[in-house]
Amino acid sequence: MSESLALFYQALLDCIAALPITIFLTVVSVLCGLLLAVPFAVIAQKKKTLAAKVVNGFVYFFTGTPLLIQLYIFYFGIPSLSFVSELMQQPGFEFLKGSYIYVLAALTLNTAAYSTVIFSGAIRNTDRGEIEAAYAYGMSKAQAMRRVILPSSLRRALPAYSNEVIMTMHATALASTVTIVEITGAASFFNSTYYEPFIAYAAAAVLYLVLNTVLVFAFRQVEKRYLAHLKSRLSST
Repeated sequence: MSESLALFYQALLDCIAALPITIFLTVVSVLCGLLLAVPFAVIAQKKKTLAAKVVNGFVYFFTGTPLLIQLYIFYFGIPSLSFVSELMQQPGFEFLKGSYIYVLAALTLNTAAYSTVIFSGAIRNTDRGEIEAAYAYGMSKAQAMRRVILPSSLRRALPAYSNEVIMTMHATALASTVTIVEITGAASFFNSTYYEPFIAYAAAAVLYLVLNTVLVFAFRQVEKRYLAHLKSRLSST
């Protein structure tokens, strides 16, 4: 038992050493995905425009195919294109030879697609009274979207969006399939060294649970702050 505990402790240390990579992949992909998803959600409201059709096509592809396949397309497919291969040889484009740019691209676009669906739905479900009040104050459609509809929608989308952030954190485990040593990659290396799969992946699971708990707690605090008016409205009805 003591030997198993010692191995578990070592596996946990190895996973903790890889924790910064998991956090980096999560933070960068979530932030970049958020920056894409908000304007995409607004564009998607104009259903008959070409831009909206492009956004809907983007969402359809990235929500309709497995993330692992998307990752393989970026990691194996894009570098095989002749112009990308030539670009890799140019000064300043050495980063195209690494794994991070492709993993981040796949994670970013995937979370952007799902976030677009979340935010677009929240925008469509905005209370009609809020919109009419904005117009009554003399706001244009663009001003109403920027000052009233979008802030209200983003607040109401918080519970669903928090789940998407957590799922993106979990999805970083796929980076281990393309040589990036994050938490799951560290567990795989430990298993290949000691041949203890239960101990290796149990240590990784513990660390993911800790990250999950931190994210849940953080979003609960944000929800308490920005959704307090909705709770008070529900309690009064």
